[in-house]
Amino acid sequence: MSYSTTSADVIIVGTGAAGLFCALHLPENLSIYMLTKDTLENSASYLAQGGIAALKDSEDYEDYFEDTLRAGHYENSRKAVDTMIRQSPVIIRELLDYHVNFDKKGDDLDLTKEGGHSASRILHHEDITGQEITSKLLQNVREKKNIDLHEHTTMVDLICEKNVCKGIITQDAEGAFHAVFGKAVVLATGGIGGLFKHSTAFRHITGDSLAIALKHNVLLKDINYIQIHPTALYSEKPGRSFLISEAVRGEGGVLRNKNMERFTDELQPRDVVSAAIKKQMEIDGRGFVWLDVTHLDPELIKSHFPNILEHCKEEGYDILKEPFPVTPAQHYFMGGIEVDLKGRTSMDNLYAIGETSCTGVHGKNRLGSNSLLESLVFAKRSAQNIEETIPYEPTETEEVDFSQYEGRDFAKEYREIVLEEIKRRDKDFYEQWCT
Repeated sequence: MSYSTTSADVIIVGTGAAGLFCALHLPENLSIYMLTKDTLENSASYLAQGGIAALKDSEDYEDYFEDTLRAGHYENSRKAVDTMIRQSPVIIRELLDYHVNFDKKGDDLDLTKEGGHSASRILHHEDITGQEITSKLLQNVREKKNIDLHEHTTMVDLICEKNVCKGIITQDAEGAFHAVFGKAVVLATGGIGGLFKHSTAFRHITGDSLAIALKHNVLLKDINYIQIHPTALYSEKPGRSFLISEAVRGEGGVLRNKNMERFTDELQPRDVVSAAIKKQMEIDGRGFVWLDVTHLDPELIKSHFPNILEHCKEEGYDILKEPFPVTPAQHYFMGGIEVDLKGRTSMDNLYAIGETSCTGVHGKNRLGSNSLLESLVFAKRSAQNIEETIPYEPTETEEVDFSQYEGRDFAKEYREIVLEEIKRRDKDFYEQWCT
């Protein structure tokens, strides 16, 4: 077994939108070591379809604030929600500067509406907004000489002492272990979809950071707050479930039972719609309900949802002419590693951003299209705090006992730790969705 030790000023674990945006906001005189379990592109951010929400204007503030709190069952952190909303126009301007190509109506940005939103305030790029944003951020990261990118590299532990984080232990595709020391470590590892039978996330996104945090007594918050998306394309095939964006219902898509009768208000918050679908499936005695867009303008479907249209066609459904089957699937993780408004965890020099963190923005249930915005707002704030506090001196390394990592099945070990903690906090949810 081979081992190695290296160092950088900042370590960022994850190459989704949060990790990339954080890296881009760090000074170029800091060396940055970024890693991902899979390829650089295979992050949850890349899959986001619906869009990114943003404050329309000053008059929209109260409504946007209330929409977010209502969706979160008023368990949100009001300070975090306020921070996110007020920073949203700045974030959108920065994305435009990174050449993110949002759809337009004439010369103006085309704003859409989704379930839970009382106004049209969502920017999008067709139905692949996450791909557009993440790919443009990655393109900019690739151009930075101070950022070192590592694919197929898994974080298996933190290096820490007396509640101070000093780096991480990684394992590469060949099974070799490496110690990477840094003055700041940023966890941007995504959610927990890979733990579920049906999820819209990539299978390798399994909440490793949560298990490692638990192991080192880093505080977690609300990890039983897990969002089930109402509409993934129903399929018997194994693997990642294909998401049918909230925006499809926002544009007028109708949910129907086996008798083709509408049975719920499609624009309610996700948890309400998911519960209604689950109840209807039990009544119908089948594993899906129908989503119907045949009454909508075909040109709207073609222009707004080309990816969904094409994927459904590949699965045998012409959604312009017939309803298609959908079912709930795990989609988003509102809980996570507890952080403050600067992304700081309960361990010194350890930050968490994006879906693996819990800022309190989402409360008990996320409002659609707030996830990308939250990720970017707090990724930037974390980078700013690191810049302000990091010591500008060489990173210290030390001897590591690698023998403790040999022969372990980390995927199985960490999966069991996270699922057991979810069960401990919410047995009903665990039995309903995790078994």
